[in-house]
Amino acid sequence: MNMIRDNPDGENFVCYGSHPDPGHLSLQACDYAEKEPVLQGTEYVDYAVDFCKRNRIDVFIPRLMMLEIAKEASRFDEIGTKVMVCRDIPLLERMIEKDLFYESLQGTDVVPIPEYYVAETASQFKDAYEALIEGGHKVCFKPTNSEGGMGFRVIDNDRNALKDLYGWVGSSISFEQAYGALSSVERFPKLMVMELLEEDEISIDCLADGNGELIVAIPRRKSTGRIYELEDDPELAAIAARVAARCRIPYAYNIQVKLNKGVPKLLEINPRMSGGLYITCLSGVNMPYLAVKTILGQPFDKPVPLLGIKASYLELPVLMKES
Repeated sequence: MNMIRDNPDGENFVCYGSHPDPGHLSLQACDYAEKEPVLQGTEYVDYAVDFCKRNRIDVFIPRLMMLEIAKEASRFDEIGTKVMVCRDIPLLERMIEKDLFYESLQGTDVVPIPEYYVAETASQFKDAYEALIEGGHKVCFKPTNSEGGMGFRVIDNDRNALKDLYGWVGSSISFEQAYGALSSVERFPKLMVMELLEEDEISIDCLADGNGELIVAIPRRKSTGRIYELEDDPELAAIAARVAARCRIPYAYNIQVKLNKGVPKLLEINPRMSGGLYITCLSGVNMPYLAVKTILGQPFDKPVPLLGIKASYLELPVLMKES
């Protein structure tokens, strides 16, 4: 919100926001904030349409219930609100359910896919684990529909339970622990059991026009600790170009890859602005603002990012405004 507000053109914006937690820090950046009711499905869309209508919102950038909003995007068109969301429903569904997206890219040259299996039962989980081990891989797993690191676990059978009690809480779990927990139910929500990608993680922040035509892509490598590097890497640029050509995702989105033996393999694609975008924008490309200009149909020169940048960040105190 601050990057949109503090834009280089001096354009004036008023930011409205809602969240179920009235103390959520994001609301501190809003000019007007509202406590959001906890709703699901069409009821949430009803609330969002009403919020936009009441407040005469020009551009709505949803963070929650993106699929439900996309399915009813015409309701926002009717009240004159532009919604920054992918309207290709089958594509959006595949990006949300990671196994479906992997399946759609199998056999293409868009981006290498890690070896993986989908499991819903303990026996399927065991078979997948054994197949990956036999293929020479270390193994990890995660829910097919999750965000960030939620549910991600690495299988490590050399862990020491006593040492773990005195160490940092981590994502490692033994096969027997995982198998035992999964065996407690007949069927569980789908897991992707995958080869572990052991090297650096890279996010490619992308900006496209409303038709999914790529405008700019900026790779951001997560290095040691809190250090990030904005890289000028032709291989990563080529991945972004191929993803854009195949998927035609509009506006701001994020491609996440991770290296294994030097090969960048796909983790996921998030059809939204990434959490690390504030680092990427140190390249001189104000992606949030340009995304807003794009959806409003305002022209601008194609941005040229400054790459080869190494950056980190600090935690800073914020004085809370009275609600």
